[in-house]
Amino acid sequence: MIQIWGKPNCPYCDMAVNLCKTKNQVYEYKCLGKDFTTEELFEVFPDARTFPQIIVDGEYVGGY
Repeated sequence: MIQIWGKPNCPYCDMAVNLCKTKNQVYEYKCLGKDFTTEELFEVFPDARTFPQIIVDGEYVGGY
């Protein structure tokens, strides 16, 4: 399972989602302000500075 933590109007977030769709991968998209807050983002990804943040099968991958 792929988790994509993104934000609205982010072209890299859109590219990550489109890549999952193209490759027929099961994914979950979480959107800033709707599914999580900035504080929750930094709890999970303390060093995050860009979007999206991606986890694949429980392993942190990083950004797009």
